[in-house]
Amino acid sequence: MSARGGTATPGGAAQGEVPRSEAGSSALPMSRKLRGLSDLLRPYRGRVVLALLSLVLATAASLAPPYLAKLAIDNAIVPGDAGALDLIVAAFIGSALLYWAATYAQTYLVGWVGQRALQDLRVRIFAHVQNQSIGFFSRNKTGVLISRMTNDIQALDQLVTDGVVSLFSSTLTLIGVVVILVLLDAKLALVTFLTLPVLGAASIVFRYYARGAYRHVREKIANVTAYLQESLSGVRVIRAFAQEPRHLKRFDELNDEHRAANMRTVYLNAAYFPGVELLSSLATGMILLYGGYQVIDGNVTIGVLVAFIGYLQSFFDPIQQLSNLYATYQQGMAALEKIFGLLGTAPDMKDREGAQDLGQIRGDIELERVSFCYDPGVEAAAGGETGCDLEGDGAGDGVGDGERVQWALRDVSIRVPAGETLALVGETGAGKSTLAKLVARFYDPQSGAVKVDGQDLRDVTQKSLRRQLGIVPQEGYLFSGSVRDNIAFGRPQATDVEIAAAAAAVGAHDFVMRLPQGYDTDVGERGSRLSAGQRQLVALARALIADPRILILDEATANVDVRSEVAIEHGLHRLLAGRTAIVIAHRLSTVMNADRIAVLDGGRIAEIGTHDELIEAGGVYSKLYREWSELAAA
Repeated sequence: MSARGGTATPGGAAQGEVPRSEAGSSALPMSRKLRGLSDLLRPYRGRVVLALLSLVLATAASLAPPYLAKLAIDNAIVPGDAGALDLIVAAFIGSALLYWAATYAQTYLVGWVGQRALQDLRVRIFAHVQNQSIGFFSRNKTGVLISRMTNDIQALDQLVTDGVVSLFSSTLTLIGVVVILVLLDAKLALVTFLTLPVLGAASIVFRYYARGAYRHVREKIANVTAYLQESLSGVRVIRAFAQEPRHLKRFDELNDEHRAANMRTVYLNAAYFPGVELLSSLATGMILLYGGYQVIDGNVTIGVLVAFIGYLQSFFDPIQQLSNLYATYQQGMAALEKIFGLLGTAPDMKDREGAQDLGQIRGDIELERVSFCYDPGVEAAAGGETGCDLEGDGAGDGVGDGERVQWALRDVSIRVPAGETLALVGETGAGKSTLAKLVARFYDPQSGAVKVDGQDLRDVTQKSLRRQLGIVPQEGYLFSGSVRDNIAFGRPQATDVEIAAAAAAVGAHDFVMRLPQGYDTDVGERGSRLSAGQRQLVALARALIADPRILILDEATANVDVRSEVAIEHGLHRLLAGRTAIVIAHRLSTVMNADRIAVLDGGRIAEIGTHDELIEAGGVYSKLYREWSELAAA
């Protein structure tokens, strides 16, 4: 089987793509994550440099007070030099003012850069997800994708705005304190450093267990978000079947898993951070004991001992802050891993190099010996088609009879002349929706070619095809906003007159005018304030005003009542006039007036012709029509 144009196999992994179980779930090397973080901050490197300079000044100012206290005791208070004391106090106030100004500048600059960088990242993620193929959304839960832009961005926010500052500030403070302690008194410094081996060993153990714990937390919160999104979207079905207790139980299980994952981090923090405090207290006690004897013996001044006690807190605080930062760092790195894993997911469908603009089309559609199958285990978004094994006997011509190959379409050849309406009928899973998806180029076939006006769709840009193609799905999806906004969705520049004309043409104008604010009425989330028939009429008006040359109707009347169906049928008649159309329907009343009807069975075209011709032939269509007529009569 061949695939032209360098596109990835439908549903298959593109080069460099992460595994498909969850977008962004594979482990990324540390260099990749740090490089990604650096790329986020690069556009604002000037402000980053200013923030770092402010941080250095703030750190230097924060280290001054204990040393100034030592000078005040040894050089002013003990000798009784009031002038020296005044100068030292002035220096103390100056260092406080410098710390205030530098900290203000650092906090503002870091916050500004962090929020801008994360704003850019949100837009980047959203644009990347928007460019993914339809198969991507079949493989990944919507809630998990939402979690990437909410929970993971929030974790990254803490890392970028708080973590980076703590990292540099604590590191500089720790280095500065170590240098000052050694310069003040090397022996006292060595006594302080006796705690470092114990502290280092504890930190290594903490970091080892914390790494996996925080990654586990990110996965569990993504599962909670995904289930919450799915439950809220399907709340009507849950209510209809009285399954609230079942969903509450499942949500409680996921929530408990998230709590358990968080408790692992709580146990780690509870064991580690009080231990650091204990070491700090022990070190202070040792310095008081050893340093006190040194002062009594006259080997160390009181000022030096006071400065040492002051710096001891500055010695252990950065260590604790760095350990705290490690928790933030692990959360941020786990989030960064998920985010850049998602951003590293290459779209299945992409324009090949040198793809041409389709230009204005007539609408002639042709499928040449097309065979197509979905990924193993991946179901089609509609139609219930199952996956296939590309290693089956069908390799090469795409129509082999190997049992391991489950084709959604097998060796299909058909031409739909410009302006003709072709209806597709057949049992569920026969391949109707798959054929429509190939025409819309949501997927590419494994073998054969799909052409529009004689041009293989793999040789043209997707954008040039989609702007001349309209789709009305089984359930008309409306966005939050007014009726006007939804009708003009595919053509935002449409005037009010054009919007009203499109609505009138499909039979939607009358009901719209009866709404409280007419065309300005808010339809609610997913059009919840309108009936199923009203939503579908708005969807038809939306398709009409976009003026597509090719129109795909996928069960457009399946979810409406008989009265609404009649109104929609009138709208369809106006909508289909002069356009090439592919109409998928189970209700045969919808397709009887089509120019031709193709009956699909097991991924093949079983028969094709007009309604009368197929009835006269007495084949599959005749049987389907007879069964449908009996059901309609009943």
